[in-house]
Amino acid sequence: MTANCSLAIRNPAELIAVVPFVLGYHPHNSVALVGLSGSQVEFAACHDLPPPDVSDADAELLTGVVADAVVRQQSRRVILVGYGPAQRAMPTLLRSAEAVRRRGVEVFDVMRVEDGRWWSYTCPDRECCPPEGTPCLPADSVIAAEATFHGRVALPSRKELVAQVAPVDGLERVEMVQATERARRRFNDLIAGDLPAERYGRIVRRQGQLALRAAEKCYRSGRSLDADEIAWLGVLIVDRSVEDYALDRSVSARQWQVRLWTDVLRRVEPPCVAPAGCLLAFTAWQAGLGALARVAVDRALAEEPRHHLAALLHDVLGFGLPPRMLRKAGRVR
Repeated sequence: MTANCSLAIRNPAELIAVVPFVLGYHPHNSVALVGLSGSQVEFAACHDLPPPDVSDADAELLTGVVADAVVRQQSRRVILVGYGPAQRAMPTLLRSAEAVRRRGVEVFDVMRVEDGRWWSYTCPDRECCPPEGTPCLPADSVIAAEATFHGRVALPSRKELVAQVAPVDGLERVEMVQATERARRRFNDLIAGDLPAERYGRIVRRQGQLALRAAEKCYRSGRSLDADEIAWLGVLIVDRSVEDYALDRSVSARQWQVRLWTDVLRRVEPPCVAPAGCLLAFTAWQAGLGALARVAVDRALAEEPRHHLAALLHDVLGFGLPPRMLRKAGRVR
């Protein structure tokens, strides 16, 4: 689920062109549900087409879950876009459209994309929407340029999106292993001695605040942290109070914050992955990058299945809750 897109469309061809930028990747064999407010795209949700042998009951369950998520976005109308051959995409498209209608949301159009052409199944004008389909806009179209200007990226597939949060390898990984060992020794020296719990917590919180503010200053200026700085921040965010502090500073997310937590997630060692993944997921969600948030929280849960915040964010994203609900209600945890 992706929200806060702020991209205005003028015709169906532009909608088709902009969906990959809203999702963050070009969908394949899937159905996208795009919420509109006037001419503006409010959100997009995407789910894979069910396998050919799936039961009708399971297919209905999937479309119902997605339709419920659309309702929670409070959008008045949606456009459904299927990606793939007609015989595979159309059953899910029609089932999804009916599920949305049953929940009181207007289905403005039902469309399909295949091999560089698109079809509208609600337009009766054969000149406007010919049976052989209409060519999609080129990659350098005006709407694509507008999306890029707004910081949107359309990767070739979801696989490339997952790769954006994958751990670094090779010499970078060797460097991070060594830096993390130095960070752990530094942390042990910091808390050496028989410290009372209150003093221990105060020291760790203070160091976490200093490290995070330094990281924010670095990324705000367009620079990046080195291996030792990443490792030190990674060791500190494992502490719940430091993780909370970082969350509080991510509510009004910026692109540089997404870059910061992407770097941290990719470079930290496994014990630090879950909090880093959560912070990227939370920041991406706030920035309207729902697909990136999903793959980040998936990586956090893969490393630490019982991580409380990761599980909570997984539910938030799964239910399709928009970030504006957090701003009204307060903290996510």
